[in-house]
Amino acid sequence: MSVAAKICGLSSEDAVAAAVEGGAAYLGFVFYPPSPRAVSPARAAALCAAVPAGVRRVGLFVDADDAAIRAVLDVAPIDLLQFHGHESPARVADVKARFRRPVIKAIAIAAEEDALTASRYEDDADMLLFDAKPPRRADALPGGNGLAFDWRLIAGHRWRLPWMLSGGLTAALLPEAVRIAGAGAVDVSSGVERRPGEKDPDKIRQFLAVARTLSRSSSR
Repeated sequence: MSVAAKICGLSSEDAVAAAVEGGAAYLGFVFYPPSPRAVSPARAAALCAAVPAGVRRVGLFVDADDAAIRAVLDVAPIDLLQFHGHESPARVADVKARFRRPVIKAIAIAAEEDALTASRYEDDADMLLFDAKPPRRADALPGGNGLAFDWRLIAGHRWRLPWMLSGGLTAALLPEAVRIAGAGAVDVSSGVERRPGEKDPDKIRQFLAVARTLSRSSSR
């Protein structure tokens, strides 16, 4: 089975169509206003209208309160919630119970000890996502910075949850990243863009074409 791919930060019909046609397993929509990839709930709903059954729609939030999450779910057909901030395991469990959606928890990685924090979420999240820790600057986003981390930091680890590899991935880097990390699923945003917030459909197709050539290893 080939590596599953998530295209995140989608905001245009052309990009959504390229992701669907290319075989993306997940489509990500960002609900974090500081991000250049952010969309409104109404815009996400319109983009989701053409998404066929079987492709899972993910809403990305950063330390969002219940009102912000509800405002999205009342309008857009989101299947999974992705938390990319400092949400605690208790917060993950509470949101799951309240909104009845599975949760992907992003784990920021820069050192070996960062990977160990993932175990704190194994009882409450449904999936983990390993991303590069953001740079230490005021305008840095929690994700989507185009930065890769040392994939060897998570190689060989076994978690009880399925997980995705993210952070600075491109079509060219994908084979090596999957080989070293042992990933069965990958997530890309900036690596398929012309500029921050503007997806390139050709890059999306290329990324997904490479993902289809790679065999899925165990991601548990």
